[in-house]
Amino acid sequence: MTATRTMRPPAMALATVLLLAAQLVGQTADKHPRVDENLSRAVHHQLQALPYYSVFDNLAYTIDGSRVTLTGQVVRPTLKEQAEAAVQSIEGVASVLNAIEVLPKSATDNELRRDVYRAIFEDAALKQYAVEPLPSIHIIVKDGVVTLEGGTNSKADKDLANTKARAVQGVRTVVNHLLVRDKLSAAK
Repeated sequence: MTATRTMRPPAMALATVLLLAAQLVGQTADKHPRVDENLSRAVHHQLQALPYYSVFDNLAYTIDGSRVTLTGQVVRPTLKEQAEAAVQSIEGVASVLNAIEVLPKSATDNELRRDVYRAIFEDAALKQYAVEPLPSIHIIVKDGVVTLEGGTNSKADKDLANTKARAVQGVRTVVNHLLVRDKLSAAK
């Protein structure tokens, strides 16, 4: 019975230490998302503002603390360099890992980009996406494979874009990564 009493205080002390540590971690976690959210907004803004970022490019990023990793695909090598420089200039960014793929030059792929663009954005239901400053549907073409990136306002639009891209002669396959945007976030 004495052993039980001597074991109880250290166990309670350990529980108290663990509870305090959990509270401190919780406070840090509460503060950290706001920093990440602000940094994320800044990175998003810098990428969207790049002068040659087009419907045929896809830029994405992840943030780990003050490190930003850039991914995606671009048609112009200079866009890859500009994206890295723009993100590196953001206050709070310590380092940038640039894993953006520069798509190979191909006359066939360029023709497919143009044809898929027309098929999607000349459709009466989908032309609404073409009038945005930077269309939310991005068309990535590599070796005849079309990847649709970005977002639509409905599943019907997502499916229609997929169908339109598949119907273009010369397209080997279509990978549809389009996301259906939440109506609240689409209104912002």
